[in-house]
Amino acid sequence: MSGITTAERPPQPDWSSVTAESLAAYRDAENRFRASDAARSLLGQPDPGATVDWQQVALPGRDVPVRVYRPDCAHQSPLPLVLHVHGGGFVGTAVQCDWANSHLATRLPALVVSVEHRLLDQETSLSEAAADAWDVLEHVMRHAGRWGIDPTRVTVFGESCGALISALTAIRARDAGLRLLAQVLVNPAVDVTGTMYEHASIAAYGYGPGLAVPQLRLFQRLAVPPGTDGRTVSPLHAEDLGSLAPALVVVPTHDAVADHGRRYAERLSAAGTTVRITEYPEAVHAFLTLPGVQPQAEPARAEILGFLRAALTE
Repeated sequence: MSGITTAERPPQPDWSSVTAESLAAYRDAENRFRASDAARSLLGQPDPGATVDWQQVALPGRDVPVRVYRPDCAHQSPLPLVLHVHGGGFVGTAVQCDWANSHLATRLPALVVSVEHRLLDQETSLSEAAADAWDVLEHVMRHAGRWGIDPTRVTVFGESCGALISALTAIRARDAGLRLLAQVLVNPAVDVTGTMYEHASIAAYGYGPGLAVPQLRLFQRLAVPPGTDGRTVSPLHAEDLGSLAPALVVVPTHDAVADHGRRYAERLSAAGTTVRITEYPEAVHAFLTLPGVQPQAEPARAEILGFLRAALTE
């Protein structure tokens, strides 16, 4: 995606009847737009104090692209690691998160590695996208010296589907004995079972502009193939949410899945995991990636920075 300088934003398809071919075509065109200079007025400019580039993480059987944000103060190595997972599910790219990730890299400072995970389609499930994040995390920590990171200071951060993957990663890290210092979950969609629509926020915001129920239904169909138990990839239904990394849950109030974040924060707290939930009134689903049009993005980014800084300096 690097090198793309211009693109026109394509119209959204009819999510209720989209075909595999039209979804692939839309995804390609939309991601080209998100990676273009034309999108910067919406997505914001990267912090000039960070070097941003693409790298390939060689994993068994596949290579996973990652977008790496390294502060110019690289002499402070080893740096803490922030593993980031972008949102979108079946449409999305790490480039759309340059504004937030580059500023975190320079101001923490930290190495931010954003996973360009496989996007959901008829042949790629949520389990496979989540595996990309986990496998990249393990790889970077295993080769900490090569990446210039401190493997004892690691956090995860994601938005939307990326927040779901980050939450799954935090659970898997605990089960593997890998200590994370924090998890940041922004507008998380943490339920892909049949109960994902049984929330007041879906009724209030799922049938207007923004993230809408037809999009969520497609996301669910792609995330959980027939015969798959959706609870295995739904953090909201995890049996044990205790002893996880302290969490910041960021909830935009004008969001169909706002109650996913609220309920997940309640479950984390009930399990004894430290959690802070912050609601941003009138903010929409993808607000953190839209600083050009969503004024709440700036204070949310500042809150995330403060939360991660405190976690990394304890």
